[in-house]
Amino acid sequence: METRVKPAYDAWINSVMVSRMIWRATVLTLFPEMFPGPLGVSLAGKALASGLWALEARDIRDSATDRHRSVDDTPAGGGPGMVLRADVLAAAIDAADISPDRPRLLMSPRGRPLTQSGVAELAAGPGPLIVCGRFEGVDQRLIEARNLEEVSVGDYVLSGGEIASMALIDACVRLLPGVMGKLASGADESFSEGLLEYPQYTRPQEFEGRAIPEILLSGDHARVAAWRQAEAEALTRARRPDLWSAKASQKRPKNTTDG
Repeated sequence: METRVKPAYDAWINSVMVSRMIWRATVLTLFPEMFPGPLGVSLAGKALASGLWALEARDIRDSATDRHRSVDDTPAGGGPGMVLRADVLAAAIDAADISPDRPRLLMSPRGRPLTQSGVAELAAGPGPLIVCGRFEGVDQRLIEARNLEEVSVGDYVLSGGEIASMALIDACVRLLPGVMGKLASGADESFSEGLLEYPQYTRPQEFEGRAIPEILLSGDHARVAAWRQAEAEALTRARRPDLWSAKASQKRPKNTTDG
Protein backbone atom coordinates (compact mmCIF):
# COMPACT_ATOMS: atom_id res chain seq x y z
CA MET A 1 0.00 0.00 0.00
CA GLU A 2 2.76 2.40 0.98
CA THR A 3 4.70 1.79 -2.24
CA ARG A 4 1.65 2.74 -4.33
CA VAL A 5 0.81 5.85 -2.33
CA LYS A 6 4.28 7.36 -2.02
CA PRO A 7 4.91 8.12 -5.74
CA ALA A 8 1.53 9.87 -5.96
CA TYR A 9 2.30 11.79 -2.76
CA ASP A 10 5.73 12.81 -4.07
CA ALA A 11 4.18 13.98 -7.35
CA TRP A 12 1.63 16.04 -5.42
CA ILE A 13 4.36 17.60 -3.26
CA ASN A 14 6.39 18.45 -6.38
CA SER A 15 3.37 20.09 -8.02
CA VAL A 16 2.74 22.16 -4.90
CA MET A 17 6.37 23.26 -4.76
CA VAL A 18 6.35 24.24 -8.42
CA SER A 19 3.13 26.21 -7.99
CA ARG A 20 4.64 28.06 -5.05
CA MET A 21 7.81 28.94 -6.94
CA ILE A 22 6.16 30.09 -10.16
CA TRP A 23 6.57 33.76 -11.08
CA ARG A 24 3.24 35.51 -10.50
CA ALA A 25 1.82 38.89 -11.47
CA THR A 26 -1.18 40.11 -9.51
CA VAL A 27 -2.80 43.19 -11.07
CA LEU A 28 -5.33 45.42 -9.30
CA THR A 29 -7.36 47.31 -11.89
CA LEU A 30 -10.74 48.85 -12.63
CA PHE A 31 -10.69 47.01 -15.95
CA PRO A 32 -9.77 43.34 -15.36
CA GLU A 33 -11.24 42.50 -18.78
CA MET A 34 -8.17 44.16 -20.34
CA PHE A 35 -6.08 41.17 -19.21
CA PRO A 36 -4.35 39.10 -20.39
CA GLY A 37 -4.70 41.12 -23.61
CA PRO A 38 -1.31 41.19 -25.38
CA LEU A 39 0.09 39.03 -22.59
CA GLY A 40 -2.04 36.15 -23.85
CA VAL A 41 -0.27 35.85 -27.21
CA SER A 42 3.25 35.30 -28.58
CA LEU A 43 6.03 34.41 -26.11
CA ALA A 44 4.22 35.59 -23.01
CA GLY A 45 0.98 33.86 -24.02
CA LYS A 46 2.66 30.57 -24.77
CA ALA A 47 4.52 30.70 -21.47
CA LEU A 48 1.29 31.55 -19.63
CA ALA A 49 -0.52 28.61 -21.23
CA SER A 50 2.44 26.35 -20.38
CA GLY A 51 2.38 27.34 -16.72
CA LEU A 52 5.77 29.07 -16.76
CA TRP A 53 4.17 32.07 -15.07
CA ALA A 54 0.77 33.07 -13.70
CA LEU A 55 -1.44 36.15 -14.02
CA GLU A 56 -4.29 37.29 -11.80
CA ALA A 57 -6.31 40.42 -12.62
CA ARG A 58 -8.44 41.57 -9.67
CA ASP A 59 -11.22 44.15 -9.89
CA ILE A 60 -10.69 47.03 -7.46
CA ARG A 61 -14.45 47.66 -7.43
CA ASP A 62 -14.95 44.34 -5.65
CA SER A 63 -13.61 46.08 -2.54
CA ALA A 64 -16.04 49.01 -2.70
CA THR A 65 -18.60 49.15 0.12
CA ASP A 66 -21.55 51.04 -1.37
CA ARG A 67 -24.16 49.84 -3.84
CA HIS A 68 -22.69 52.01 -6.59
CA ARG A 69 -19.27 50.34 -6.13
CA SER A 70 -17.62 53.75 -5.80
CA VAL A 71 -13.82 53.81 -5.86
CA ASP A 72 -12.98 57.51 -6.18
CA ASP A 73 -13.82 60.96 -4.85
CA THR A 74 -12.99 64.62 -5.50
CA PRO A 75 -9.47 65.89 -4.69
CA ALA A 76 -8.96 67.38 -1.24
CA GLY A 77 -8.23 71.07 -1.69
CA GLY A 78 -10.16 71.24 -4.95
CA GLY A 79 -9.13 70.78 -8.54
CA PRO A 80 -10.22 68.78 -11.57
CA GLY A 81 -10.79 65.05 -11.85
CA MET A 82 -11.14 62.35 -9.25
CA VAL A 83 -8.75 60.49 -6.93
CA LEU A 84 -8.79 56.77 -6.09
CA ARG A 85 -9.78 56.33 -2.44
CA ALA A 86 -7.30 55.02 0.10
CA ASP A 87 -9.79 52.83 1.96
CA VAL A 88 -11.05 51.01 -1.14
CA LEU A 89 -7.56 50.41 -2.54
CA ALA A 90 -6.25 49.26 0.85
CA ALA A 91 -9.05 46.71 1.04
CA ALA A 92 -8.26 45.52 -2.50
CA ILE A 93 -4.57 45.10 -1.70
CA ASP A 94 -5.31 43.30 1.57
CA ALA A 95 -7.80 40.99 -0.17
CA ALA A 96 -5.12 39.95 -2.65
CA ASP A 97 -3.30 38.42 0.35
CA ILE A 98 0.13 38.29 -1.27
CA SER A 99 3.23 37.10 0.56
CA PRO A 100 5.44 39.80 2.15
CA ASP A 101 8.37 39.02 -0.17
CA ARG A 102 6.48 40.12 -3.29
CA PRO A 103 7.09 43.72 -4.45
CA ARG A 104 4.14 46.11 -4.36
CA LEU A 105 4.21 48.48 -7.31
CA LEU A 106 2.10 51.42 -8.47
CA MET A 107 2.34 52.36 -12.13
CA SER A 108 2.79 56.13 -12.07
CA PRO A 109 4.39 58.75 -14.39
CA ARG A 110 6.13 60.24 -11.37
CA GLY A 111 7.70 56.92 -10.39
CA ARG A 112 11.20 55.52 -10.71
CA PRO A 113 11.97 54.87 -14.39
CA LEU A 114 11.79 51.20 -15.32
CA THR A 115 15.14 49.96 -16.63
CA GLN A 116 16.40 46.64 -17.94
CA SER A 117 18.32 46.07 -14.71
CA GLY A 118 15.14 46.75 -12.74
CA VAL A 119 13.24 44.32 -14.95
CA ALA A 120 15.88 41.64 -14.39
CA GLU A 121 15.62 42.15 -10.62
CA LEU A 122 11.82 41.77 -10.72
CA ALA A 123 12.06 38.71 -12.98
CA ALA A 124 14.45 37.06 -10.53
CA GLY A 125 11.92 37.41 -7.69
CA PRO A 126 8.53 35.84 -6.98
CA GLY A 127 6.60 38.40 -9.06
CA PRO A 128 4.91 41.69 -8.13
CA LEU A 129 1.52 42.97 -7.13
CA ILE A 130 0.79 45.91 -9.44
CA VAL A 131 -1.74 48.65 -8.75
CA CYS A 132 -3.06 50.37 -11.88
CA GLY A 133 -3.98 53.98 -11.18
CA ARG A 134 -6.73 55.94 -12.94
CA PHE A 135 -8.15 59.46 -12.95
CA GLU A 136 -5.93 62.04 -11.19
CA GLY A 137 -4.04 59.42 -9.21
CA VAL A 138 -4.09 57.59 -5.88
CA ASP A 139 -4.51 58.95 -2.37
CA GLN A 140 -0.96 59.49 -1.06
CA ARG A 141 -1.84 57.93 2.29
CA LEU A 142 -2.51 54.61 0.59
CA ILE A 143 0.89 54.69 -1.14
CA GLU A 144 2.58 55.21 2.21
CA ALA A 145 0.38 52.85 4.25
CA ARG A 146 0.78 49.90 1.88
CA ASN A 147 4.41 50.67 0.99
CA LEU A 148 3.84 50.95 -2.78
CA GLU A 149 6.86 51.62 -4.99
CA GLU A 150 5.96 53.96 -7.84
CA VAL A 151 7.30 52.87 -11.24
CA SER A 152 7.18 54.75 -14.55
CA VAL A 153 7.53 53.37 -18.09
CA GLY A 154 8.27 56.78 -19.60
CA ASP A 155 7.89 60.53 -19.43
CA TYR A 156 4.33 60.65 -20.69
CA VAL A 157 0.83 60.17 -19.26
CA LEU A 158 -1.47 57.25 -20.10
CA SER A 159 -5.18 56.93 -19.37
CA GLY A 160 -4.37 54.38 -16.68
CA GLY A 161 -1.75 51.98 -15.42
CA GLU A 162 -2.98 48.91 -17.30
CA ILE A 163 -0.90 49.35 -20.47
CA ALA A 164 2.13 50.31 -18.38
CA SER A 165 1.70 47.19 -16.23
CA MET A 166 1.50 45.03 -19.36
CA ALA A 167 4.79 46.49 -20.57
CA LEU A 168 6.43 45.75 -17.23
CA ILE A 169 5.06 42.20 -17.06
CA ASP A 170 6.04 41.41 -20.65
CA ALA A 171 9.58 42.67 -20.05
CA CYS A 172 9.87 40.40 -17.00
CA VAL A 173 8.24 37.30 -18.48
CA ARG A 174 10.59 37.13 -21.46
CA LEU A 175 13.50 36.79 -19.01
CA LEU A 176 12.00 33.84 -17.14
CA PRO A 177 13.70 30.45 -17.66
CA GLY A 178 12.20 28.53 -20.57
CA VAL A 179 10.34 31.47 -22.15
CA MET A 180 12.85 32.46 -24.84
CA GLY A 181 14.32 29.80 -27.07
CA LYS A 182 17.91 30.94 -26.69
CA LEU A 183 19.30 32.56 -23.57
CA ALA A 184 21.57 34.68 -25.76
CA SER A 185 18.48 36.39 -27.14
CA GLY A 186 17.96 38.10 -23.80
CA ALA A 187 21.59 38.92 -23.13
CA ASP A 188 22.49 40.39 -26.52
CA GLU A 189 20.03 43.24 -26.97
CA SER A 190 19.43 46.90 -26.15
CA PHE A 191 20.22 48.02 -22.56
CA SER A 192 21.58 44.62 -21.45
CA GLU A 193 25.12 46.05 -21.46
CA GLY A 194 24.21 49.71 -21.14
CA LEU A 195 24.19 50.16 -24.93
CA LEU A 196 21.57 50.20 -27.67
CA GLU A 197 21.55 47.10 -29.85
CA TYR A 198 23.57 47.04 -33.08
CA PRO A 199 21.74 46.93 -36.47
CA GLN A 200 20.35 43.58 -37.59
CA TYR A 201 20.18 42.13 -41.12
CA THR A 202 18.87 38.98 -42.82
CA ARG A 203 18.06 37.70 -46.31
CA PRO A 204 17.76 38.82 -49.04
CA GLN A 205 21.41 39.81 -49.35
CA GLU A 206 20.39 42.92 -51.30
CA PHE A 207 17.20 44.97 -50.82
CA GLU A 208 16.34 47.97 -53.03
CA GLY A 209 20.00 48.62 -53.70
CA ARG A 210 21.04 48.21 -50.08
CA ALA A 211 23.40 45.34 -49.32
CA ILE A 212 24.11 43.55 -46.06
CA PRO A 213 27.44 44.88 -44.70
CA GLU A 214 30.14 42.67 -46.15
CA ILE A 215 31.77 42.01 -42.79
CA LEU A 216 28.64 40.17 -41.59
CA LEU A 217 29.07 37.68 -44.45
CA SER A 218 32.78 37.15 -43.84
CA GLY A 219 32.45 34.28 -41.40
CA ASP A 220 35.07 35.95 -39.19
CA HIS A 221 33.36 35.91 -35.79
CA ALA A 222 35.92 38.16 -34.12
CA ARG A 223 35.54 40.85 -36.79
CA VAL A 224 31.74 40.55 -36.67
CA ALA A 225 31.76 40.96 -32.87
CA ALA A 226 34.03 44.01 -33.12
CA TRP A 227 31.80 45.55 -35.81
CA ARG A 228 28.69 45.01 -33.74
CA GLN A 229 30.30 46.53 -30.65
CA ALA A 230 31.38 49.59 -32.63
CA GLU A 231 27.92 50.01 -34.15
CA ALA A 232 26.23 49.67 -30.74
CA GLU A 233 28.54 52.32 -29.30
CA ALA A 234 27.98 54.69 -32.24
CA LEU A 235 24.20 54.34 -32.05
CA THR A 236 24.17 54.87 -28.29
CA ARG A 237 26.44 57.91 -28.55
CA ALA A 238 24.20 59.47 -31.23
CA ARG A 239 20.72 58.57 -29.93
CA ARG A 240 21.11 58.21 -26.17
CA PRO A 241 23.88 60.48 -24.89
CA ASP A 242 22.60 59.84 -21.36
CA LEU A 243 23.33 56.12 -21.68
CA TRP A 244 26.66 56.79 -23.36
CA SER A 245 27.70 59.17 -20.58
CA ALA A 246 26.80 56.59 -17.94
CA LYS A 247 28.69 53.89 -19.83
CA ALA A 248 31.75 56.09 -20.22
CA SER A 249 31.76 56.95 -16.52
CA GLN A 250 31.82 53.23 -15.67
CA LYS A 251 34.94 52.76 -17.78
CA ARG A 252 36.72 55.81 -16.33
CA PRO A 253 39.45 54.69 -13.90
CA LYS A 254 39.19 55.89 -10.33
CA ASN A 255 41.81 58.34 -9.07
CA THR A 256 44.39 56.70 -6.84
CA THR A 257 46.93 58.25 -4.53
CA ASP A 258 50.18 56.82 -3.28
CA GLY A 259 50.20 56.05 0.38
